[in-house]
Amino acid sequence: MENATETEVADAAKHLRSLSSGLNQVLFGQEELIDLVITGVLARGHILLEGLPGLGKTELVKGLSKLLKLGTKRVQFTPDLLPGDITGNPVLQEVDGRREFVFQPGPIFTNIVLADEINRASPKTQSALLEAMQERRVTVLGKTHDLPLPFFVLATQNPIELEGTYPLPEAQLDRFLFKLEVTRNDVATLQRIVSHRELGTEPQVDPVMSAETLNSLLELVRRIYLPDVVANYIARLVDASHPGQSAASRGIRYGASPRAALALASGAKARARRLRWPREPRPAHSCRKGHMRVSRMSKPSLPPYCATGSCSITTPGSKVILPTILSVRC
Repeated sequence: MENATETEVADAAKHLRSLSSGLNQVLFGQEELIDLVITGVLARGHILLEGLPGLGKTELVKGLSKLLKLGTKRVQFTPDLLPGDITGNPVLQEVDGRREFVFQPGPIFTNIVLADEINRASPKTQSALLEAMQERRVTVLGKTHDLPLPFFVLATQNPIELEGTYPLPEAQLDRFLFKLEVTRNDVATLQRIVSHRELGTEPQVDPVMSAETLNSLLELVRRIYLPDVVANYIARLVDASHPGQSAASRGIRYGASPRAALALASGAKARARRLRWPREPRPAHSCRKGHMRVSRMSKPSLPPYCATGSCSITTPGSKVILPTILSVRC
């Protein structure tokens, strides 16, 4: 596979700047959150948005789908929602003079699935997303159906209401690349919202790229050069997360999996310095289950467009499970 060229990266940066600018018109004052959402999309990952009601989580996902001009379906998760309500159900129909079951696709057969308040559904219903999120397909009555590509799940959940909710199990959390906490706005941002928004109206944005353009960007990210030194560091970082392998793993019951290593590599490629759009990344992100510090490094012998970085993890002393998911407070 050929590495990304200078011209390709320059063209990609233009599209990403337009996407970032459009999302910042949808959600005011959340630049870092928007950058991380774009990073997750470029890495072909699924994203879990957690925040209080009314902060714009749903509007962000809807704005993303409009800007990318992708098919989007919203699923409101409730305790009585069934797995077939998401994946689809076989329906008995008459075909060529005989009756047989015909599969009717559910709302998961789209490009972006907005799983609203995902923790309100039962674990059985939540598990309906497992195969789709990992393998981009669903199996019903022994028959496998491929999902349209690209395919993303962007889920939301409310952290304050626990009655009538079902916390996502680790197997479900492991399917998400990022868990992003949506925080409240400051006074200046609130004034801007009051001046430019009306209750009950959605912000109007125009598409900035087609599905074909997005697919080409996703393919470009795959071609970002990943040096052996970075691949080795990711491997050592994941290995160090297991109990007994390093001082940083004290208090951790289960370390990161190979899926976590692949997720780190994909995220590094998507967030490579020369592929960045408007701004440089912050030096560190504060994580709920620990602290992950990411710094950049450069080597003259490396190609100009490569994923480079170094990470260190510390834990605040509590016993936690470290899944693939990277919990980031924005």
